[in-house]
Amino acid sequence: MNSSVRPAAVAGMFYPESDLVLAREVGRMLAAAPQDQLRRPKAIIVPHAGYVYSGPVAASIYAPLAALRGVIRRVVLLGPTHRYAVDGLALSSSRAFSTPLGIVPVDQQAVAAIADLPQVIVSDAAHAQEHSLEVQLPFLQAVFGEFSLLPLAVGQATAQAVAEVLERVWGGDETLIVISSDLSHYLPYEAARQIDAKTAGQILDLDPVNHQQACGATPLNGLLLAARRHGLQGQLLDLRNSGDTAGDKARVVGYAAFAFHEAIQDAH
Repeated sequence: MNSSVRPAAVAGMFYPESDLVLAREVGRMLAAAPQDQLRRPKAIIVPHAGYVYSGPVAASIYAPLAALRGVIRRVVLLGPTHRYAVDGLALSSSRAFSTPLGIVPVDQQAVAAIADLPQVIVSDAAHAQEHSLEVQLPFLQAVFGEFSLLPLAVGQATAQAVAEVLERVWGGDETLIVISSDLSHYLPYEAARQIDAKTAGQILDLDPVNHQQACGATPLNGLLLAARRHGLQGQLLDLRNSGDTAGDKARVVGYAAFAFHEAIQDAH
């Protein structure tokens, strides 16, 4: 049986459960982020750990996106499944997702646009406890206010299968694609820095990565394939790890924030 709203599963664990505390915490991280001007991105890659660890890195991309409030009205959100194995890309049957900051409606037009694809399934179990999508929502709510959501929990799939889904919902200026992924996991600090820097270079070159480099490699590689087709270029806004933010340096998790936008045409 499905309720029409998917409730917050990791509030109180990955981020604060109180709406007031959560709003204050997200606001603080956004205010502390570099207020760089950002060319309008079509897609972003953001980390998905507990806010104390990856929140400042996520804020480095979300803060400049506040300029697009009212422009971006639909978010296509893809993240890897951590607790439930699925083949393909899993939709939820819920018509909205809830966080302490409120309700985000699921975009039914976008659901209908991909429903016939064989790699797209409906699995509420894949979404029930999944944090990779949920932790992005309070940031998106703080930055964009009202928007609709296409949430996809990505399991076993090829980059081509992911890119095919993205093509269907690519849209125009109103649509932002968000890929949720951390980088390396549980390496010593210096080793992680070296490996994550190499991974970041590959992503900027639009070259595929593996799951040791990024837990969200499957949706990420689908985006990189689509970015190549659309002539997008990547920009790295932040690259740090949990040893830089809130953890010890013995075993760290890597985080990065990327934006992808249309390449600037050379006039010469």
